[in-house]
Amino acid sequence: MIELILARHAKSDWGHPGLADHDRPLDARGQRDAPAMADRLARSGAVVEQSSIEQILSSTAVRARTTAAHFGEALSVGIELDPSLYLASGDALLERAAATGLDSVLVVAHDPGLSELAFRLSRGGIMRMPTCAVARFSWDEDDWSAAGARSADRWSFDSPRGGSASG
Repeated sequence: MIELILARHAKSDWGHPGLADHDRPLDARGQRDAPAMADRLARSGAVVEQSSIEQILSSTAVRARTTAAHFGEALSVGIELDPSLYLASGDALLERAAATGLDSVLVVAHDPGLSELAFRLSRGGIMRMPTCAVARFSWDEDDWSAAGARSADRWSFDSPRGGSASG
C-alpha cells in the first residue's frame, strides 16, 4: 500500500507590506491551526504500524515550512525542504512524492496545485484545499505508478473549520 497525504500551509499573514510572498509568516489563526491539525492527523492513525508517514516534504516558503514543522513534531517525522514545491502544479507535487520511493509521504505546499491534485485523486470529492486542510489518499498497490495513473482507492479530507469527507 502507498499513501500520499497533502497538507496546505496554515493561514499566512498578509500584514507585512514589502515582504516577499515566499517570506510571509503564519498569522494568529495559522499559528493555532497548524499544531491542532498536526495533532489531529497524528491521532487519526497516521503513526500506526501499517500507515506510518515516513517523510515530510515541504515547500521552502516560510508559511509552509512552519506548518511542516508542526506536523513533523506531532508525527516524529523528518522534514525535507524542497524549493521546487513552492507554488508547484499538482502533477509536480505527485511526481516529487513518488520520487521518494517511500510508502507514505506527507507533502506541505500551496494552492492551486494542492487543490488540483486533491480534486483529481478524490474523483472530484475534494473541491478545494483551504488553509491547513489535510487530505489522505491511499492505493492498494505498492507502486507509485498507480497514483499517477488513477484516482485513489480510498481518500479522506479534514480541515480546521470542521469540514471532513471520505471516499
